[in-house]
Amino acid sequence: MNTLVKQTWAGLRVLLVMTVLLGLLYPLAVWAVARIPGLAGHAEGSIVTQNGRAVGSSLIGVDPVPADPAHDPWFHTRPTVAGPGMPSGASNKGPYDEDLVKTIGERKEAVAKREGVTPDQVPPDAVTASGSGLDPDISVAYAELQAARVARNTGLLLDRVKQLIEQNTSGAGIGVPGVDVLPLNLAVRAAAGGAH
Repeated sequence: MNTLVKQTWAGLRVLLVMTVLLGLLYPLAVWAVARIPGLAGHAEGSIVTQNGRAVGSSLIGVDPVPADPAHDPWFHTRPTVAGPGMPSGASNKGPYDEDLVKTIGERKEAVAKREGVTPDQVPPDAVTASGSGLDPDISVAYAELQAARVARNTGLLLDRVKQLIEQNTSGAGIGVPGVDVLPLNLAVRAAAGGAH
């Protein structure tokens, strides 16, 4: 009996110590590190604000949905395979998968129709999803393909839209320049007077 009581008290002491250590001190330490200047923005989700209001995250690409598909003033991100209730993910389908080939063909037709070009002019990133399906960047080629439609639907000059693309292009892509869609759309909106 004496041994059982000793083991019970030892177990309760370990439980109490671990609760304080892992339930209180560790979370507080992680929270404190996240408040170090330079890390706070990343710890809070890299939120992008405009006029004091959160409009998105610089790390997550969310494809804008136009109010009227016939009047689409936005640049679009890469497609995603994430469905309802699924925040992100990849399909794990290979280049010989019939469903993937069919889906890419359908996406190519849809993008070509939206941009008023032939399907062979649609760049690969316009029709293929990334590993996470939430990349914030697109290729310069895909941004330039969308420029004429955005200019037409916002009333901006095409040269001004191309200038905005250039201003939002960085080396963020893997070895190639990438265009960050959220800041680009915000710049387009500001240049067009916020009407869209």
